[in-house]
Amino acid sequence: MLHDQLLRDPNTYEELKLEGTGAVNPVNGRQYPWRQGYFAFMEEADAAGNNRKYLELYNRIARFYRLSNKFYFVLKFGGERSYREQFLSSLELRGGQRVLETSVGSGDNFPYLNMKTENVKAELYGLDISSGMLKQAVRNLRRWKLEAHLFQGNAERLPFQDNSFDCVYHVGGINVFSDPRAAVLEMIRVARPGTRLMIADETQKLVNGTYGKVPVVKGYFAEGADMPEMLGLIPPEMLEVAYKEVCKGLMYCITFRKP
Repeated sequence: MLHDQLLRDPNTYEELKLEGTGAVNPVNGRQYPWRQGYFAFMEEADAAGNNRKYLELYNRIARFYRLSNKFYFVLKFGGERSYREQFLSSLELRGGQRVLETSVGSGDNFPYLNMKTENVKAELYGLDISSGMLKQAVRNLRRWKLEAHLFQGNAERLPFQDNSFDCVYHVGGINVFSDPRAAVLEMIRVARPGTRLMIADETQKLVNGTYGKVPVVKGYFAEGADMPEMLGLIPPEMLEVAYKEVCKGLMYCITFRKP
C-alpha cells in the first residue's frame, strides 16, 4: 500500500499528501495527478535536453517496444529470461522488500524479480519519463496479475523520501539522460543504508552495432558518439563497486553498496 510519508515533491522535496485525484504539496498547493494507473510528477512539455529527445523516442516506439524486444532476445540470447537474468541476478532480493526501478519502461523486469524471490511478494515501484511506456506497463501488469506503484517523473529528481527502498536499480536509459550523475545520486539518496544498487545499460558495442542500424531509432543515436563513463560517476564513498559486461558484451552491469 502506498503511503504519503514515502512521497516527496521532486521540485522542493517537501512532504506530499495523497488525495483521491493524486498527490498534493500542502505548502504550495502544487498537485501531481493520478492518470489511469500512474502518478504524474512531471509535464512532458517541461522536459529538456536529452530527456526531451528520448522521451519523444520512447513515446513513439512504446506500442511495439515489448514485442520487438522479445523477438530480439530469442534470436540473440535464447529468450527473455536468459537475457534479464544476466543483470538481475546481481540484485539482493528478499520477500517483503520495497523495490524501486528507475526507467521502468513497460515493466518487463518485474516478473523476473518475483521469480527471484520465489513468489514471496515484494513491494514494487517503477518510475519512467515516458507516458507511452507507462501506459504499456499498466497493461502488462494487469495481464501478468502483478501489483506495482508507477510514477511518471525525471530520474534526476525522484519523488521519494530519503532512505526508503531496500533495492534500487536501473536498466537501460541512463546513458542518454541529460544528467546521469544526478540520477546516480538520486538512486543513492532514496536507498536505505546497506543497500546494493545496480545500474545496467547498453555498451558502445550495442549502440554502434544495433541501434545505429535500426531505422526507427538510428536518428537518435549519433554515430561515433561516446557513452558516458558511468563507473566514474559512482561516488568514491560507495562500497563494493564492481563492473562487468554481460549479454555478450552488449550490456554493462555496475553494482555498489550504499554505506
